[in-house]
Formats: sequence, C-alpha cells, structure tokens
Amino acid sequence: MEPHFPSFAGLLTKLCTPTILLLVLLSSSTFTSTEAYDALDPNGNITIKWDIISWTPDGYVATVTMFNFQQYRHIQAPGWTLGWTWAKKEVIWSMVGSQTTEQGDCSKYKGNVPHCCKKTPTVVDLLPGTPYNQQIANCCKGGVINAWAQDPAGAVSSFQVSVGAAGTTNKTVRVPKNFTLLAPGPGYTCSPAKVVRPTKFLTADKRRVTQALMTWNVTCTYSQFLAQKTPTCCVSLSSFYNDTIVGCPTCACGCQNKTAGSCVKYDTCSSLCKTDLTPLVQCTSHMCPIRIHWHVKLNYKEYWRVKVTITNFNYRMNYTQWNLVMQHPNFDNLTQIFSFNYKSLTPYDGFNDTAMLWGVKFYNDFLSQAGPLGNVQSELLFRKDQSTFTFEKGWAFPRRIYFNGDNCVMPPPDAYPWLPNDGYQSTMSLLQALTTALLSFIVLLAYA
Repeated sequence: MEPHFPSFAGLLTKLCTPTILLLVLLSSSTFTSTEAYDALDPNGNITIKWDIISWTPDGYVATVTMFNFQQYRHIQAPGWTLGWTWAKKEVIWSMVGSQTTEQGDCSKYKGNVPHCCKKTPTVVDLLPGTPYNQQIANCCKGGVINAWAQDPAGAVSSFQVSVGAAGTTNKTVRVPKNFTLLAPGPGYTCSPAKVVRPTKFLTADKRRVTQALMTWNVTCTYSQFLAQKTPTCCVSLSSFYNDTIVGCPTCACGCQNKTAGSCVKYDTCSSLCKTDLTPLVQCTSHMCPIRIHWHVKLNYKEYWRVKVTITNFNYRMNYTQWNLVMQHPNFDNLTQIFSFNYKSLTPYDGFNDTAMLWGVKFYNDFLSQAGPLGNVQSELLFRKDQSTFTFEKGWAFPRRIYFNGDNCVMPPPDAYPWLPNDGYQSTMSLLQALTTALLSFIVLLAYA
C-alpha cells in the first residue's frame, strides 16, 4: 500500500525533521489494506487446537482449545462463534462446555438423537453459572477471551465434543474444512486445518505424561479492515506550552450527514437510547465511539508528565478489560504510571518504544457507556534522555495509539501543538514576512 502525502509534502520535506516525516507516513495512510499483519504484534493470532483424546464405536471424543496469542486484542461480549464444515457426514453426539446454535435435521436417528446434525455447525460458549456437570476447564465465560499480555490465564477457551459417523483411526478421520471465527463480528480469517504432532498432557500429580491420539491446528489472524469499514477510535492532543487543543480529525470515523439517525446530541439520550444493542454514538465532529486524549501536562528538570484520558461516546457499549497500546520513543524511560497497569511490548529486539496500558481490576478496568462516568484517565511520568528529548516539532506526542487492538486515527502532524518559538513556525513566519514585504514592494512600484 503506497502512502498518500498531502499537497504540501514538498514543503514538509524541506522544513521538517525525519521524525515529522515519519508521522506523516503513519497518519496519512488510508484503510485500504486487508492484510492481517500487525507491526506491533507480528506474531499475534488465535490458534485453535483440536485434540482427539479417545475413540468411540463410531467416531471420537475431542477437546477443542482456543489460544489467544494476540498481545492486546481480546474477544469481548457477546463472545466468540466458531464454525466449520464437516469433511464427511459427521454428527455431534454431545458437547461439554459449549453448544451449537442449531440442531439441524436429525430425523433419521431413532431413540438417541444427536446434539447437532448440520453439515456446517456453529458453536458458541456457555454462559457463566453453567452447572458443573456441563463444564470443562476454561469454558463457560460467555465467549470472552482476554488478551495474552493482559491476562494469560484468561486468554484460553475450551470445550469438548463427541463426534459420530466419523473415522475411528488416525487414517480414517478427516479434518473439518472452512473454519470461521466471529469475535463477535467479522475480522478473522482462518487457515485450513493442519495435522501436527499430538499434544502432550501432564497429569495433575506431574508424574506422568499422556498424549492426544491425533491433533490438528487452525490459525486465525485479524484484519481491522475486514472487521469494520471505518475506524473505531481517534486521538486528540494538547500541551501546557500551547493553548491550541488539536481535536480528532473531522469525520475520522464517519460524518453526521452520512450516518443520519445514528447519533444523538449530548444530554438528549433518554433511557430508550440504551435499550437497543445497535451502536449509538454521541454526535461529534469525528463520530468515533472512543477518543483518546494525550496532554503534555508538566515539564520538570529531569522528568516530564503526560495525562491520558479515554472517553466513551457510545451510549450502548461498555468496555470491560479494555486496553491501550501506545508508541513513543520515551517509553524506554517510563518512570511511573498512575492508576493504570503497564506492560512493555517489544515486538522487535532493541526497540522499547511500545507500551500496553489497561485498567486496575475493580477500579477502572470497566469503561462505562457515554455519559458522566464514561471516561478513565491516568498520568505517565517519563525521565528525560537529554540526547533525544525535545518539545519541538511534535516529538512529545505519540507515534500511534491502539484501543482494544484497533489502530486509532491520529491528527495530521502539521496540526500538532507547536512550541511558541518552534523552528517550523519561525520559518513559516519568515516566509509570511517575506511574502508581505514583496507584496508591499510591488504595490509601491505600482504607485511610483
């Protein structure tokens, strides 16, 4: 995908530093790529492992486990939906820890009727509070799977399935095809199932190792473009050294005239607004459900402080287990963070410029729907590296920000708050002065 430069690219090339030019590249690219590669999480994926643990007279019993190996992208309520196509005429006799959404036509079976006879079953997780005799480990969370970096223990979901009318040996079993994963909407593309080495299990007393009779894996990767046609969040900026507040770009997530009826003005949303599940955002110039504000707050001799605020503009959406990913070169000298959890992400060796932030459990890990309580905030204290630190040319602002794994729209770099005596502004002032002087000279010649 070729980066798109604004019309003033030539001026930027002459006047701006490499840092600003990099920001232009990051902010001016459009949402046209369907690739699932994420530069900040290059190895992130959801791996579905299908382990046959025993044979039955007409098939097998398998444990299906979903591992969310994505560092900061989780699956929130109403949870995951997994589907596939059987290779032969298999049926599902029973399930533990999950269920199919439809039974299908099982009329040819007398007496013992299968749980599902569909060629393309659709499986969902059971809800919390399911009776214990219908549970297995890592099931029954309503389809919610946390991000790997945020909660490794909660980044797994499992269920057990008894399959009939299938093969009863490694040579006669056929792997399912056309796996699909909704989480809860589109965005994931799944690979064909691949037979791998059988999984090994350690017994509870840790004295014996057993293994599956057969194992295959499916890998699903995420693309933000496939998940939604427009962005879901944007970034605004401000600083103590400039009175300008740079808001989110206009129409960053859509325009009001193109989404008539899908937004409401502040303080006009009644209780009826919150009964439906369809998105309903507050009417703003950017029309984004989420805004992240980065404010350069204070400057000390050896430190500088930033305040980060997340605001929810969606009247019908609460965010649980939310997270932020921010990229800035000074994260390698983050000294203290207040009221957020922090984890350093190092997608590439030698670069410690990416941080993951999320709420403290039972304190601010829940971002409420739009309204007086629909925001969370924290402050970051950075130690200055005198060889790189500067407030000039937008260096103090983040290079990119993700919310819940989705890339947020940044303001254009030329709109960033500048220092009053910044070189760029001085250069522009000089150009304006020269232009004014030239025009004045032309006027004098005309009247001479």
